[in-house]
Parts: sequence; C-alpha cells; structure tokens
Amino acid sequence: MRKNSIKNTRINGEVQRELANIIRGGIKDPRISPLTSVVAVEVAPDLKTCKAYISVLGDSEAQKATLAGLKSAEGYIRRELAHTVNLRNTPEIRFILDQSIEYGVHMSKIIDEVTAKDEENV
Repeated sequence: MRKNSIKNTRINGEVQRELANIIRGGIKDPRISPLTSVVAVEVAPDLKTCKAYISVLGDSEAQKATLAGLKSAEGYIRRELAHTVNLRNTPEIRFILDQSIEYGVHMSKIIDEVTAKDEENV
C-alpha cells in the first residue's frame, strides 16, 4: 500500500471538512439523517476518485436512506466541492458506510457489562 504524501493528506483533510459542511448545511433531502458525519476521506493521488466514509447514528433503515440520499445528491455535492476546494480535478465521490463508531459504542457497552458483573462477584 502506498503511503500518503503530505499534499495528499492535506487534500484529504480539506475535502473531509468541506464535505461535512456541504452535507450539514447544503442538502435539503429529508432522507439524509441530521446525525450524519464524515469520518474519513481518501482522495486518490490523481484526484479522480474519492472515498468518503460516512457514519450515521440510527438504525439500519436510517443508514440506508441516508446513503441513498447522498448518492442521489452526488452531482450537487461534487459541484459545491468544486466551488469551495481549489483542485485541478474535482474527484468523483463514492460514499461508503462506516460503522466503526457504532461498533466502538457496542464494544464499550459489552466491556461495561463485564466489569459490572466482575465487581458484583468480588
């Protein structure tokens, strides 16, 4: 796997920040949950493609609806990104559901339950 250059890391951060702003304030689609966050962004070195990892707090229906809403608004998001971020090419965005935050919360609950049982047994 290729290591990211400093330039690519800066571009990833800038695109992530602007995507979060666009999703939070620019899209009026009711399918998109207000509890949607951009966890990470990976822009290809040639600036042609971009993977945006999205986390949605809620059930699986809300996650599916949010992904569908984001995919339908992809053209608008790309155009807004082109206006706000000065890049040679505006990347084509692929939205990927990231469940790492939800998984972390679930594991934290399990750990809390186990420690509570251990304290009862002592």
